[in-house]
Amino acid sequence: MKKKLVSALLVSTMAVSAFVGCGAAAEETPAADSTESTEETAEASTEDAIANLIAATEGTVNIDLWCSETEEYQTVMKKLCDDFAAQYPDVDFNITLGAVSEADMKDRVLEDVEAAADVFVFPDDQLEALAKAGALNEVAAQYTYDMNETDTPATVEAAQYDGKQYGYPFTASNGYFLYYDKNQLSDEDVASWEALTAKAEELGKEVGCETANGWYLYGFFKGAGCNLTENEDQSNNCDWNNETGLAAAEALQEIASSKAYKSYGNDDLLANLNDGKVVAYVSGTWNVNAFSEAYGDGYAATKLPTFKVNGEDKQMASYSGYKFVGVNAYAENTGWSMLLAEYLTNATSQEAVYEATGEGPSNTEALAKASSPALDALAAQSEFAQLQRVGGNYWTPAESLGKNILEGKVSQQVLDDAVAGITQPVE
Repeated sequence: MKKKLVSALLVSTMAVSAFVGCGAAAEETPAADSTESTEETAEASTEDAIANLIAATEGTVNIDLWCSETEEYQTVMKKLCDDFAAQYPDVDFNITLGAVSEADMKDRVLEDVEAAADVFVFPDDQLEALAKAGALNEVAAQYTYDMNETDTPATVEAAQYDGKQYGYPFTASNGYFLYYDKNQLSDEDVASWEALTAKAEELGKEVGCETANGWYLYGFFKGAGCNLTENEDQSNNCDWNNETGLAAAEALQEIASSKAYKSYGNDDLLANLNDGKVVAYVSGTWNVNAFSEAYGDGYAATKLPTFKVNGEDKQMASYSGYKFVGVNAYAENTGWSMLLAEYLTNATSQEAVYEATGEGPSNTEALAKASSPALDALAAQSEFAQLQRVGGNYWTPAESLGKNILEGKVSQQVLDDAVAGITQPVE
């Protein structure tokens, strides 16, 4: 606990003036005569807060940062960390970059919170568990910008738990859609799974979606009209074994029976994409560089296809989500970790991350400058997307259900077993 308490004392020296910098009222602050004087007061307060932190800093400031293992992320985050350090030439920084998949971030952090990174990037669905475990430092003050003024309201709200802010909005594109090669597929071909698989068979090519993965499998069942929700105790409610669910599973089984349909994990997808086999696939912005390089001038993206359930066209749904930067509640240097988190999530940094990775910014200024087929497709799919809020008992049964569907083993019993696993009580 010592490390946390020392860091908290350091942050407390910054808090009063920093709140003023974020626009919060302070009793000792005189009423501003004009907008200009208010801005000058806020800027001075921010400068004072940071100056106090610099003055209180002795020795090397060590900060561990964990973020995505992809080359694009590692490269851009390294540069941003170097740029951050360069802003404070009188401070000796030692910022160490670690490669941890965002999907695994919560589990890695909670293995040993005190030994985990000081700053880390994580998806929105992990925030509640991290906050409940006491792993996240509350964002009680900001020093260089106010997220309520700079980021989309949805991303700010999604980074809150129990009325408190625990994450810095970072990206707003953690969803999925359909990439395709427009030199080989028309708008009509990609409008439905039935048309898409038929055209791919004709071309001798591959299309698909990672069906044995609950993140994607959800899109078919939700699109058909089924529901999956999380309870307060992190157990799940699921009705996928009703009449509609059985029809959805049978429809997906029919689609997956096409010789053109593939269910690749990400590594296998990229390998086959590079070989020219895959002409359309469901994925997200993290693969934008791979698809744009593979398809060249044919690179295109669109919302997810429809699929037929009992003869009726249903729009495939999806999960949507955001990514946040969090500061560990046990960070060795909390004040500097918070400043680094702010730097990584400001407008300029989000633009750099977008340019490097294709992931859409949550900052409205940066978002206005971002334009790509992938982000346009994500926006088109957003009408049919929901935030991922699901308990941990969902994933393994969903994976098994997806495998059964791929193997042509759809039955009422299979669905009953899957739902029993998904809805089992949390121990």
